[in-house]
Formats: sequence, structure tokens, C-alpha cells
Amino acid sequence: MPRLTTPTVDVHQSFLAAWDEFGLDSRWMGARSVVAGVPEWTREQAADPSEFAAMVAAVASEATPGTALGPDMLPQTVLWYVDGAEWLGRLSIRHQLGPAFAEVAGHITYGVRPSYRRRGYASAMLRESLPVAAALGIDPARVTCLVDNVGSRKAIEAAGGVLQDEYEGKLRYWVATGRA
Repeated sequence: MPRLTTPTVDVHQSFLAAWDEFGLDSRWMGARSVVAGVPEWTREQAADPSEFAAMVAAVASEATPGTALGPDMLPQTVLWYVDGAEWLGRLSIRHQLGPAFAEVAGHITYGVRPSYRRRGYASAMLRESLPVAAALGIDPARVTCLVDNVGSRKAIEAAGGVLQDEYEGKLRYWVATGRA
């Protein structure tokens, strides 16, 4: 059964297959860490199991308090959506919204592997992430999508998203996380 989890080396081969599916849009793969001084991994580097393990460790460290982040970057918790050894997508929860993100980005961003889209995974990922966001003290969470991304819009609205407005080609929503 698919679930959100911390990044894991257990999905190495399917992660590489997903990277190939994303092609030029591979920024969603999580190969670029926000940690200061950590370079972006290439597909070729990620194919090496030890490099992949290093990438997984770097991505997982992004939420660790005290981790030095790159300029204009914010602490975030990165989760992968997996089904056994199959990598289905990624989700990031920014712990706060700084100047670089306040207007056009949100707390929660996600991407589903192209061959697994239109199966409700974006909705499930977003729904499963809300208690994590609540535990981080986020309520409500801003979630955005491109105006023409109907699937993402439906996922946000299914999670209870309330449209704030349209800004620079993006729909900006607020989603209650259920923070106590």
C-alpha cells in the first residue's frame, strides 16, 4: 500500500526509472538539496548506490535543526511516496515561508511520477502530509498550483483547500492541517 516515508535507499532502481520519466523536469526528484555546499546530483551520479545513499542522506538532513542551508533556502521536510520498492512521488513541507517563497510558493509542494498520475496519489500524498505539517506548527498550510494544472487543483480542493486568489499564474490556497 502506498505511503509517505522519509527518503530511503530501498527505492533506488525505481527512483532512477522515475528520473528518466521526468526527463528535463527532474527537479522534482529531490536531486537538488537545499543544504549549503551540497551540489545537485546528476542522473549518472545517482545511479551509483553510494552516491544515491549520500543524496538520500542530504535530502533527509534538510529538516534537521541547525543544518546550514543555501541562500534563500528554508528548512523543509522531504517525504517520498512509495509502494514497497516503487518510488511514486515526492512531497516537501517548508517549515515556514520566507521572502523568496511567500508570494508564489507554498508550504507544501508535491510531484507524482508521470506513469503514476491520475490514480489519486497527489490527493493521498497531500492528505497524508497534513498531520506532519500540523506537527511542525503549520496551520493553515499554503498550497499553490499552476492555473492550468487541473489535477493539482482537484487534489488541493479535495484536501479542503480554500482558494485565496490567483497570483502570477498560480492559484493560492489555504488548507487546514488540523493542528491542535
